[in-house]
Amino acid sequence: METLLLGAGLLLGAYVLVYYNLVKAPPCGGIGSLRGRTAVVTGANSGIGKMTALELARRGARVVLACRSRERGEAAAFDLRQESGNNEVIFMALDLASLTSVQAFATAFLSSEPRLDILIHNAGPVNSELFLRHLPGWLRPILRPLAWLVLRAPQGGAQTPLYCALQEGIEPLSGRYFANCHVEEVSAAARDDQAAHRLWKVTKKLAGLGPEDDPDTDDEQEPRDPRAPSSLSAPSPEKTTISGPSRSYQGSQDLSKVTQRRIHVKDEPTP
Repeated sequence: METLLLGAGLLLGAYVLVYYNLVKAPPCGGIGSLRGRTAVVTGANSGIGKMTALELARRGARVVLACRSRERGEAAAFDLRQESGNNEVIFMALDLASLTSVQAFATAFLSSEPRLDILIHNAGPVNSELFLRHLPGWLRPILRPLAWLVLRAPQGGAQTPLYCALQEGIEPLSGRYFANCHVEEVSAAARDDQAAHRLWKVTKKLAGLGPEDDPDTDDEQEPRDPRAPSSLSAPSPEKTTISGPSRSYQGSQDLSKVTQRRIHVKDEPTP
């Protein structure tokens, strides 16, 4: 009996350590007030993206929910305005699978907003329902409690993106890989500059940002600055949608006024 109790105690202690260090995650610190600052969060109509946007709104930021679905995006914006008490939460249509939509979003944003301080690209996390959907029906009731215990809640999953966006003094770490609010080293393959250059060339070709046929001699050249204007004509942007309290500015199109901060954040599963 004593052995059984000892084993149960060890298992409980191990779970508590895992839960508070990996599942729950410590709350985000960083900048307390974001009044006067503007943030864009993609995929912010649910899950980690929505919780991230909520925390930014609670700190007083003007938050743009960049979502594909108008219905879900407007509903999320309404929820966040109600929960945060911040009326500066708006929806703007953005489908990241469409370059035309991306261009339309950028045009609409620059015409209505004078600044961008925080940009969070929220990737679609794997949640428990998506995980359980691919399992046989008889196995789901068994694993559902385990998924609830182990997979991180949206609030916990939002802490690392918030840390990267709000923590002061980490600007020299721009471009590094973060998980659980800490810098982590990536594998050697992820630090392969030649592979990164090849990926950059393919990406430019697919996005229509460069010549289709690059000579082999270019393999050793540095990638072109992505902020440089393209020599190719871009498709005419389609109209996009802005919902919520809006501002009208004689907006400058000068992209140099837009603050950039690129920090990679590890995707984390949510229940």
